[in-house]
This record gives sequence, structure tokens and C-alpha cells, in this order.
Amino acid sequence: MKTTLKLITVLFVTLLLSCGGKEEKKKEKFSYQKKTPTEQTTAPKAEKTPASKKIDLDNKGIGPVKSVDLSAAIDQEMVAHGADVYKKMCTACHRVDKKFVGPAPTGILERRSPEWVMNMILNPEEMTKKDPLAKELLMEFNGSPMANQGLTEKDARAVLEYFRTLK
Repeated sequence: MKTTLKLITVLFVTLLLSCGGKEEKKKEKFSYQKKTPTEQTTAPKAEKTPASKKIDLDNKGIGPVKSVDLSAAIDQEMVAHGADVYKKMCTACHRVDKKFVGPAPTGILERRSPEWVMNMILNPEEMTKKDPLAKELLMEFNGSPMANQGLTEKDARAVLEYFRTLK
């Protein structure tokens, strides 16, 4: 019993010593001086217009089409044929009103000349090699070249007429 009493006393004293008398250590304070704001010396970046949004109505492109006369009235028969050709040949890569593998044709004639559009449809390989705008479009659309669908000028003209109806 004496040993048990000694053992309890030693544990009690150890407990009192370990719990009591905490000393707070002084913490070193960290300070810094705020720097005065400096003027920004770099010029703001000019936002680059993507090729699909650029307007270039003077460029006629490279290919067989040198001139296209668009009448004020839209030929509905030609539109129907163009819509059919577009659905069969173009919808794998193009959506009418949104960017897909290729650009959307909606409003294309507000940004490109009719000749350029037809030459791009008929002669995409040479256009992407030699035409600066077609090169930019190729880069914008991750290097996905437009496939030559082997359309005739009549089919390309019908597709162009269909594009006139897309606003």
C-alpha cells in the first residue's frame, strides 16, 4: 500500500508540474512597409480580332470565280438547291449559326465578298495555301482544312444564294 501511495503521489506531482506554469513566449512581430503603387509601364494588349470576325469585302480569293453578280431579289429555287447541297456536303463541319469544326456561314456575306466565298468552296486547298485570310481561318480553326467537296460552280453559286438567306 505504501508503494501505491508513493506511486499516486509521484503521478499527481508530475501532473501538476506538466499542466501548470505555462510561460508565454514573446512572439516576434513581422512588419513590412507597403510599397507605393508604381505606374504600369507596359502598354495594354490590343485585342486581336479573330479571322472569322474580320471584315474583308475587297478580297476575291484565289480560284476560278472572278466576278459574281447578286441580284437584289433572292432566287428561292436556287436557295432550295443550295440548302440541299449544304445539308448534304457541309454539315459535317459547319453549323448554320455557331462555330463548329469550321465557321458558321450566318452573315458571311457581311464579312466576305461573294467571289471569296465561292472560291473557298471550290478551291479550298489553294486558298488555305495562298490567301492570307484563309490561312488565318485555318489557324483559328485548329488547322482543320476545309475539304474540297468537288462541287460545280452551279452548286457553289446555289450555296452562296442559300447563305444570303442566313441573317
